[in-house]
Amino acid sequence: MPTPAHIRSTIAALTAPPEELRSVAAYHKALSDPTRLRLMQRLAEGPATVTELTEHVDLSQPLVSWHLHRLKAAGVVETRRAGREVICTLSRDVLTAFRAREREILGLAS
Repeated sequence: MPTPAHIRSTIAALTAPPEELRSVAAYHKALSDPTRLRLMQRLAEGPATVTELTEHVDLSQPLVSWHLHRLKAAGVVETRRAGREVICTLSRDVLTAFRAREREILGLAS
């Protein structure tokens, strides 16, 4: 007899949304945190180091790096190294392209 966990996993696999909808959900999940939105607000002003972002949100460096990792995975933030510093930049082109793609996927494009 299958376990309840196995049954739930089978049902979830059968009803899983299409990949394009999962990517939209992942994008919105990355933007659903107020701290990540504050980081994006700061990056909208221009590039910043992780140290500057840490001071901006008044959180520890590991926590800020974790949030930046989430934004980077969603394609919203780009990073580059300059010596010992990591410089973060907001990916405005990605934001614009995603907005257009999302409208198309949801049937809102005109």
